[in-house]
Amino acid sequence: MSKPPIHAFFLGRAIAEGIYEQLENDITNTLSGLGKFDAEQRENLRNFIDQVSEKADVQAKAGNNTGNSSIPLDLDYQPKDLQAIIDDLRYEVAQVREELKKYRNTSS
Repeated sequence: MSKPPIHAFFLGRAIAEGIYEQLENDITNTLSGLGKFDAEQRENLRNFIDQVSEKADVQAKAGNNTGNSSIPLDLDYQPKDLQAIIDDLRYEVAQVREELKKYRNTSS
């Protein structure tokens, strides 16, 4: 290669390809690490859920055997929607505020 501009072109091209390969390897390794981390976290979550389920089963069996379950089971329980729960809580807070206001007025 006797012409410096041609040599510079191929040198720049080789540098760009090297940077591209290094960037590709770094991105691949990062994504692989994220995938591995995600898989580990999912496995940890599964193990935790299994442990909690086993513990709950053991406690339920112990409660059923003694007949003294400290948690009442309401089989007809239907969960309310979130907005209804919030409305109920606001109503209860308003009632407590009114009672507190009455108490403050009578004690002063």
